[in-house]
Amino acid sequence: MPNTKTDENRLIRRQEAEKMVKENILPFWRNMADNENGGFFGEADFFGKINKNADKGCILNSRILWTFSAACRLFKDGVYKEYADRAKDFLCSAFLDKEYGGLYWLVDHKGGCVSARKQFYNIAFGIYALSEHYLASQDHSSLDLALSLFDVTEKYGLDPSYGGYIEARIRNWQDIDDYRLSGKDLNSPKSMNTNLHVLEAYTALSAASGDTRVRNALEKLLRLTLEKIVNRGHNFELFFDMEWNSLSSEISYGHDIEGSWLMYEAALAVGGDDLVSEVKKAALNTAEVTFNAAIDDKNGGLFGGCGKEKKIIPKKEWWPQAEAVVGFYNAFELSGEIKYLNASEKIWEYIKNHFTDYKNGEWHNELSLDNTPDAKMPKAGFWKCPYHNARCCFEIIKRNQTVD
Repeated sequence: MPNTKTDENRLIRRQEAEKMVKENILPFWRNMADNENGGFFGEADFFGKINKNADKGCILNSRILWTFSAACRLFKDGVYKEYADRAKDFLCSAFLDKEYGGLYWLVDHKGGCVSARKQFYNIAFGIYALSEHYLASQDHSSLDLALSLFDVTEKYGLDPSYGGYIEARIRNWQDIDDYRLSGKDLNSPKSMNTNLHVLEAYTALSAASGDTRVRNALEKLLRLTLEKIVNRGHNFELFFDMEWNSLSSEISYGHDIEGSWLMYEAALAVGGDDLVSEVKKAALNTAEVTFNAAIDDKNGGLFGGCGKEKKIIPKKEWWPQAEAVVGFYNAFELSGEIKYLNASEKIWEYIKNHFTDYKNGEWHNELSLDNTPDAKMPKAGFWKCPYHNARCCFEIIKRNQTVD
């Protein structure tokens, strides 16, 4: 039995996280399985009503693959492996470009290619998911495919002059005019978002493969992140030209707190006391800035970021809340400072009270300032996925396994 109040609370959080992911998140996504055309349906509305004719994005499919693979590995449950295998099979049959390599961006509901653009953010999630699938299943074809996606990323995405990875190319790897991930983004050749998720992917692939090439690429990208992406104010710059000059002044607190713990995971994967110590300091600095600037003391939760002129964006999205739970908990583990544990627990409570849809399953996409869910936003879609919130639960469980 726990002998301190803190241990008791951590045990409760672990139990709540397991209940959340097993009873709320994973059942919703199991229900999204498309038994007619393969893979998973591409969209469900606010109430969970499935649009069976919606296009299917590779990012969503890869995040589903990662989620069920991670669930299988953590819980040792073959049911989750069935859904992971389904996502892996659809990735190979519908999204894998067998002529030029890499992954397509978008297919229709039957699996026919709609957009063959090669977005390295998208390919990174393929690497991340396939690495986790290998670790869960020991399916060597998943590891082989992840390494082939690493090869094309290094060949066509890596900037040999200034380091880091560009955003995109056309199908046959020639230059592209429009680099953007979405309409919200600047048309810039490099971004924090793509490079952060390549970092995440290479961390997973390094663990899965033990490949020296992957570890070396990961170390270079981690050092570049410290030098070029994390600024003097300990925020992550968002958009860049080829020479890593920043092109925007906005702040994404969700990415900052997510990046703080992903950087540290990458440092552990690379190894070396000096590098781990440097990244630990950077991670704690970023967590501290986010702690001071982004927590909504009045209405709860984490503000997503600041727009122009440093004006807070008041709406709350599901994914920064999930990353804040993990990021602040990571900061607590690294520093021992109880304020970070308290912040993690308060945001977890906020998620339970306002984001969790206990009737229809999953989490709401966005909340207004008064914590009302936005009924126009989908429960599942191109960007709305199970990866952030399921991973939040998995991290709570794993980081509290020794508490009983």
